[in-house]
Amino acid sequence: MIAFCGLDCSACEAYKATVADDDNLREKVAKEWSELNHVTITPDMINCAGCRADGPKTVFCASLCQIRQCALKKGFSTCGDCEVMDRCDKVAMIHKTNRQARENLKR
Repeated sequence: MIAFCGLDCSACEAYKATVADDDNLREKVAKEWSELNHVTITPDMINCAGCRADGPKTVFCASLCQIRQCALKKGFSTCGDCEVMDRCDKVAMIHKTNRQARENLKR
């Protein structure tokens, strides 16, 4: 369940809400993400089977995530397959705040 960027999708509350079909968690996540991102996110938008898995994605993961779009365009399994990952500004924003994500890709 490692995303293109190295984050662990199974730790994401949107993924957890989807797997458990938990509408209360969807409502909680929608409220938190709306406040955090200053946009309206509704509970029905909180459905994600994981970044690299078949199935639903959140709006951000499906179409707005530059990291995911780049990896898909290049045909990589993850950013760990990319020769410029250590110099990439896109994935650096994740790796600066989450060292585990980078380690996940180095394995």
